[in-house]
Amino acid sequence: MSTSSKLDRIDLKILAELQKNGRITNVELADAVGLSPSPCLTRVKRLETSGYIVGYGAQIQLRKLGDVLFVFTEVTLSDHRYDDFARFEGAIRNIPEILECHLVSGGYDYLLKFVTKGVNNYQDIMENLLERGVGIEKYFSYIVIKSPFVKAHYPIDRLFPHAG
Repeated sequence: MSTSSKLDRIDLKILAELQKNGRITNVELADAVGLSPSPCLTRVKRLETSGYIVGYGAQIQLRKLGDVLFVFTEVTLSDHRYDDFARFEGAIRNIPEILECHLVSGGYDYLLKFVTKGVNNYQDIMENLLERGVGIEKYFSYIVIKSPFVKAHYPIDRLFPHAG
């Protein structure tokens, strides 16, 4: 069942507002979406319980804490059976420096996003993975020089314009 058939336009407005500002008060949120506070809070609780809202957190300006390196890595596996994918995903799941893992179509199998203390730290992680024999045939690394922008929220109103 599609998301838009489960949620109405007010639910989507609530999601859009909360992803922009998770610290908004219920009164402010209710005003922004055109509800009174009590029904707004009921909807937020329902969205949380239903798993549409999975958490709240602060967005950190990491570079203010010190120098870091972001790296995108294309990974191609040696074999392509279900167990090969499961072994690889299991091996990388708990590596704190890997922020994102995407199984993709095209010329390679996975796209990973790393944040590390530097090139040496990144290379240590990759060498450790290769030594562990998790099925990596080859990988290509792309060091991020600059990120002109990174959006922290989804364009819900553009993705689901006919909800409700």
